[in-house]
Amino acid sequence: MKQKIYRHPIVVRLTHWVSALALFVLAMSGMQIFNAHPALYASDASTFQSPVLSITGSADMDSPEGWVQVGGRRFYTTHVLGYGPDGQGVETVRAFPSWATIPAYQDLADGRRWHLFFAWVFVICAVLYARWAFDLRPTLADLRALPAALKAHLLPWRVKPRAHLNPMQKLSYFGVVFIVAPIIILSGLALGPSVDSWAPWLPAMFGGRQFARIWHFGGMIALMAFFVVHISMVALTGVWNNLRSMITGWFVVEPELAFSTASVSAPASAAPPVAETPPNDEPPPTPPTEEGSS
Repeated sequence: MKQKIYRHPIVVRLTHWVSALALFVLAMSGMQIFNAHPALYASDASTFQSPVLSITGSADMDSPEGWVQVGGRRFYTTHVLGYGPDGQGVETVRAFPSWATIPAYQDLADGRRWHLFFAWVFVICAVLYARWAFDLRPTLADLRALPAALKAHLLPWRVKPRAHLNPMQKLSYFGVVFIVAPIIILSGLALGPSVDSWAPWLPAMFGGRQFARIWHFGGMIALMAFFVVHISMVALTGVWNNLRSMITGWFVVEPELAFSTASVSAPASAAPPVAETPPNDEPPPTPPTEEGSS
């Protein structure tokens, strides 16, 4: 008989969904902003000469082309990147297509407004989530269990749901919250037009504004990669169970795994089991009746 445990308090659930929406809009409005100057430079110059990355194309009527250029290598991506839909019914030279940007039509000012508003939404969520963020810190027991967890995740659909985050989840979430997100936020601030006047050390910390653009763009790519892996793991380990835990807080686990601290066999030094209880700031919900499947 499976057991339901109360896993996510309401603040964690709310910040999870609002942050997901904010990151979705930030990525799309960020691509709109990138379209205004679709190249990255590892120098102070920004003249389309020797970019480390560019996404552009040619509007030659006989053979329009779009491409992604990384260093000296060019990859043709016509009709997707470099040359694609402009949001007004035609195709043109455009780094990211209209379906991937907010707004769909090319407008740098509107893109910046969307980006700035949802950047603050994301920062507010981060502040509200801070109380729980430090629980993501991997323990010595997590690090000892990591090799076995890596092996188990080679067949992710066989990873069983547990009461607590497994070592792979802890490390990936910790990396996103404490490494990727701060890099994105600080490099984004470094790109602000007025930052030089009140915090000139911030762009300098990244090596200049052009390097800050590289860090910001790289952070977005890292977040998108995390998003793809995260959604894949949710689908492979139980869509309804995972969704329910992030909507209602209740998560279904096997009885023998209800108080386990790792996704694989716990090491001898693992912390003793701790009963899962709702937070003090919420009234204890009435446990639902047990169910046979999830």
